[in-house]
Amino acid sequence: MRFAHFSHVWCKAGMTPHQRYEQLWREVELCDQIGFDYAFCVEHHFTPRESWMSSPSVFVAAAAARTRNIRLGAMGNVVPLHHPVRLLEEVALTDQVTNGRVEVGLVPGIQDTYFKHFETNFADRRAITHEFARFMKSAFEQGSPASWDGELIKVDDLELSVLPIQKPGPPMWMESRDPPTLELCAELGMHTGYFLLFPRSEAHTRYGPYLAKWKQQQAGTPNIAYSTVVFVDETDEAAMAKAKDDAGKAYKGFFSTDDDWDKIRAKQESTAAYFEQRGDPGAGEIIKNMLDPDFLIEKDLVLIGSPDTVAKKLRSWAEEGMFNCFFGEFNFGEMAEDDLMRSLRLFGEEVIPQLRDYEPF
Repeated sequence: MRFAHFSHVWCKAGMTPHQRYEQLWREVELCDQIGFDYAFCVEHHFTPRESWMSSPSVFVAAAAARTRNIRLGAMGNVVPLHHPVRLLEEVALTDQVTNGRVEVGLVPGIQDTYFKHFETNFADRRAITHEFARFMKSAFEQGSPASWDGELIKVDDLELSVLPIQKPGPPMWMESRDPPTLELCAELGMHTGYFLLFPRSEAHTRYGPYLAKWKQQQAGTPNIAYSTVVFVDETDEAAMAKAKDDAGKAYKGFFSTDDDWDKIRAKQESTAAYFEQRGDPGAGEIIKNMLDPDFLIEKDLVLIGSPDTVAKKLRSWAEEGMFNCFFGEFNFGEMAEDDLMRSLRLFGEEVIPQLRDYEPF
C-alpha cells in the first residue's frame, strides 16, 4: 500500500493563513521524515471559511523546499479554470523545481461558483478535463515543439521553455467513479480514487472494470485511492475522545461556510437528492449524515483508533473497497497541534509498516 498526507488546508479559528501554512509545512516535513509516499492538496477558491488552498503549484514549490523524498501534487488541479498551455507549463516547471517529485492530479471541478468568477463554462468541464489529459500526455511525449489539434485545445509548434524531469512525464491521476472517465484513465495510464461518500461495498462495480482495462493496456498496477479523515492515538478510547466530535465537523464547509444549520441541512438534502437521481443512493445516505459523528463511526467511514486498530481497519477497508493507496486527512476540526503531530507520527511509525507490503489486488 501507498500513503498520502492529504489536505484541504482548512481554515482554523485564531490562525492567520500564514500561521496555518506554517503548521502545514510542519506536517509535511514530518511526513517526509517518517515514510509517507505523497503529500497532496486540493484546489479550492472563494472559500475563506473553508479551504485556504487556491494555488496547488505554490503548495508544491513550498513543500518541495522543505522536503527531500515525499512526492507532491494537487488532487487535483481544476482543469477548466486554467488555460491549458499555462497549466502544462506549471506542471513541467514544478517537476523541475521538485527534482522529479510531481504527481499530476486533474479534476473537472464540482463547484459552479468557481466557474462564475473565472468566467468559464461549467457545463463543458468534463470534456475539457478529458481533452487536457490527452493533450498533456501527448505534449510531454512529443517534447518541444508540441502540437495538438483537438476539439477544445489547439496548439501549433508550441516551444516549451522547460520540460519535466520525469520521462515521458509525471504520473497522472484523475479521481473519479464515473465509468467513462475511468475508461479514459485506464487508456492513458492514469491513477484514480474516491472519497468516503462512495460506499466501499460498491467500489468493485466501478474499479473492477477499470483495473481489468488497465491490465489490458498498461504495465504494472495502478493506484486506486480512498480518502477520509484519520486520527491515531495510543488507545482507541483516547483517539475517540479527542477526534470523534471534530470528525463530525470536518466536512461542514462542503455544505455551507456559515453556521446556519437550516441552510446546511437543506444543502445536504438537495445534494443527496442529486446523487439519488443519479442512481447513487448509498452516496445520498452518506451525504445526509456526513456531519453526524455517530453515523460516521457506526458506518466505519472515518478512521479513528490506536495504531493496531487503524492498521487492521485499513487492511479490511482496502480489501472491501478495492483500494491500494490511502489519502489521510489528518488536520481537521480544531484539534491541538500536539495531538495532530502525535497522530501523524503514530501513523507513520506504527501503521504504515504494518501495511507497506500489503497489496489488495
